[in-house]
Amino acid sequence: MSLVRYEPYNLLGRFQNELNRLGWLDPLSPDAANDDNSNVAVSQWRPAVDIKEDQDRFTIVADIPGVDPKEIDVTMENGVLSIKGERREEQVQEHDGFRRVERSSGSFYRRFSLPDTADADKIKASSKDGVLTIVLPKHEKVQPKRIAVHS
Repeated sequence: MSLVRYEPYNLLGRFQNELNRLGWLDPLSPDAANDDNSNVAVSQWRPAVDIKEDQDRFTIVADIPGVDPKEIDVTMENGVLSIKGERREEQVQEHDGFRRVERSSGSFYRRFSLPDTADADKIKASSKDGVLTIVLPKHEKVQPKRIAVHS
């Protein structure tokens, strides 16, 4: 006999996300208004992401434990930042009949629409201890210019 973790509310959330993706739910609903297209149906799992805005930059922090930094692809195109990668499945061995696997494996793909103030040429990404940190500096503000009026 094996133990299976049952989470009925997780199934309902996945079902609602799929209906949203297909456009079957009301497009004026609060969930539709806040959709940033970071849920992509081809993903096998979805890393948790925090986004912070400071005066001079945006910082995106993603939890991706077990993912080799060499297998993470961060791209920016047309104002959309994409994060792709894959976590390899670990071999699970049973000992004394006990077995439990809760960590997801497989590929992931997240994307985020960014405002025009993000400077795509100066993006930096680093990974340490299973946490991916992406720093997107903002464009320097254009200083006001005084224009002389001649008579």
